[in-house]
Amino acid sequence: MQPIFPLHRRGLLKGLGAGALGLSLPSLAGCGERAQLSFANWESYLGETTLADFKDATGIDVALSAIADENSLFDQLAKGDVRLDLIMASNRMVERLAGAGLLTSISKARVPNLRNLDPRFADAPYDPGRKYSVPYTWLAYGLVYRRSAVAQPPRGWNDLLTNLAYADKIALPADPADLIRIVGKSLGKGANAITLDDLPALAVRLRDIQSRIKAFHHDDGQDLLASKQVDIVADFNGDAAQVMLEDKDIGFIHPSEGAEMTCDNLCIPVAAGNAENAHRFIDYVLGGQAGMRVIETILYPTPNLAAKALMPEQYQTSTVLFPPPEVFAKLEYARWQPDLDAAMDKAVRAVLGPQA
Repeated sequence: MQPIFPLHRRGLLKGLGAGALGLSLPSLAGCGERAQLSFANWESYLGETTLADFKDATGIDVALSAIADENSLFDQLAKGDVRLDLIMASNRMVERLAGAGLLTSISKARVPNLRNLDPRFADAPYDPGRKYSVPYTWLAYGLVYRRSAVAQPPRGWNDLLTNLAYADKIALPADPADLIRIVGKSLGKGANAITLDDLPALAVRLRDIQSRIKAFHHDDGQDLLASKQVDIVADFNGDAAQVMLEDKDIGFIHPSEGAEMTCDNLCIPVAAGNAENAHRFIDYVLGGQAGMRVIETILYPTPNLAAKALMPEQYQTSTVLFPPPEVFAKLEYARWQPDLDAAMDKAVRAVLGPQA
């Protein structure tokens, strides 16, 4: 049986390289004069025809560059090494860029399709009033597992980490901050309730459970699960939904304690030379048809209700992608806290060594 979604992001990642997406960030310096819209985005993070359709609708050419990593993007924007009109930024990066004065305000009057946003995303703690960002997609951490190997899936983080039935079956994210926040959640600590004073106890907790963890994954948890190297992976719901299309033996649990969520956002750098065209692109992808073309390709949860309404029922009603209100209420964004992040990194590496 063919999956209801014939194309998804995991497939695209195998077929598209950086060359297919256009310029790398370093080569963008000085090309702003030639491009009507210079856009830095994650690889394979648009609909297949989004840019061509946008040009047909507006006459605007887009010079697309692939983001290697957010720290490099921040450094290049801070130094003025690149000229970009539009960027994709995670919620923590929005907070960081805005705090450094590197983003310009979004003119809501120039983005009438903001009316299509799910009201739950109209405001955000990392960008009060959505002054600098427009949500594009979002994700939430959860537990992805193989049904045939896990008779009774874990209820949540504490169950996962303490129940010996799951020992040596688990893969957790290697990112130190994500790992510490998961350990904190298992003890009832919210993502933004963790302080420097909490880190010694959380490091001890991590040391206690370390022997039960089979792997620490670097964004390849789905592959570990698909190859049956592990049976349970802490990963994002959007990635889980993609794997579930390929393998009906895969299930997903929203942890009972709640989880960290993330949101990717469209933002306009303060030095943008074509801010008007950036606004036009943001408004375009917030439209129903254009937004649907993006989502049918990448299959992540969308905050665009007009686009969601055009998707197949299987997508619209997925409780993996769109958890019920009582589950959504327990999701939270992790704030940008560089000093705490550095301390988390140090604490985790002291326990796990170079694998972290």
